[in-house]
Amino acid sequence: MQEDEATHGPLAGFTVGVTAARRAEELGTLLRRRGAQVVHAPALRIVPLADDSELLTATRQLIDHAPDVVVATTAIGFRGWVEAADGWGIGDRLLERLRGVELLARGPKVKGAIRAAGLTEAWSPASESMAEVLERLLGEGVDGRRVALQLHGEPLPGFADTLRAAGAEVVDVPVYRWMPPQDIAPLDRMLDLTAARGLDAITFTSAPAAASFLDRAQTRGMAPEVLGALHDDLLVACVGPVTALPLQARGIETVQPERFRLGPLVQLLCAQLPTRSRTLPIAGHQVTVRGHAALVDGALRPVPPAGMALLHALTRRPGWVVSRADLLRALPGSGTDEHAVETAMARLRSALGSPRLIQTVVKRGYRLALDPAADTKYGD
Repeated sequence: MQEDEATHGPLAGFTVGVTAARRAEELGTLLRRRGAQVVHAPALRIVPLADDSELLTATRQLIDHAPDVVVATTAIGFRGWVEAADGWGIGDRLLERLRGVELLARGPKVKGAIRAAGLTEAWSPASESMAEVLERLLGEGVDGRRVALQLHGEPLPGFADTLRAAGAEVVDVPVYRWMPPQDIAPLDRMLDLTAARGLDAITFTSAPAAASFLDRAQTRGMAPEVLGALHDDLLVACVGPVTALPLQARGIETVQPERFRLGPLVQLLCAQLPTRSRTLPIAGHQVTVRGHAALVDGALRPVPPAGMALLHALTRRPGWVVSRADLLRALPGSGTDEHAVETAMARLRSALGSPRLIQTVVKRGYRLALDPAADTKYGD
């Protein structure tokens, strides 16, 4: 492990956006423990349907007319269904009905929820993939069979339509609904930050959240800027391939862990984000430039936003002179006063702890003081 990772964590100096509504605190804690600065803005909220007539009707229909198969897709959704039935006074009847059917669990957490309810699943895929559940059902044959599908906030049209095309009767059990966040301001701030390249990575843990994020950008008329940042600058990390679909449909490249869990998602960020930073030999030091900080010989040096804008502009052309006019354009909201460059540069040098890292080239601008051996590779 390198010194910076041992001391500060592999995500030190990076800013990561979290769009999750559920388990956002857990994900944020995992990221912060590894050194990241976290910006949280829920793209959606989950609304339980304990008083919803649609869920009550579906539950009563299943009790009165037993399905052949019940597919449980999420642990929180399955627990919510049982708890809602208890609230209506029909919890025992629901559990009794579920004991007599083929009960399929999408993954280990769902299995845990099923067993906590005193039930036993008939089968669960090792991959936690709904595609594998679908393959099993089609392999068994579903023509004339009644399949109940416990949803969690969103429909599964491809899954349900394929079953219906194969002759199954599909009953949706909608336990939760996705709704826009009650306070839209944090999401708007995250969109602004995304467009301004103020994030190094952004995480998505559900397909509806990814779709909502993109829809809000479209509504605000800033889709080109947000999509440009997602395409070119940010590491877009999704908890699994289903979550990534709305982003990939817009041509956005995403990464996903092999195991669709928060822990592996964070591990993926720890592995990939540091590789996107450049380490340069400057004035006898090793300098790594990250999103809101620099590592100088392994020591974390937080840098003010204006200073980071200048540092990024300089590292895009290491060893080359960058004019004051170009640096001024890199400063957000600086107007036309080149004195703003001098002020920000002084603060940048102070933050880096060594003024010799950046050279002043009289009447021309500034350049990184690359070591002589590196000049032939990077310099002019």
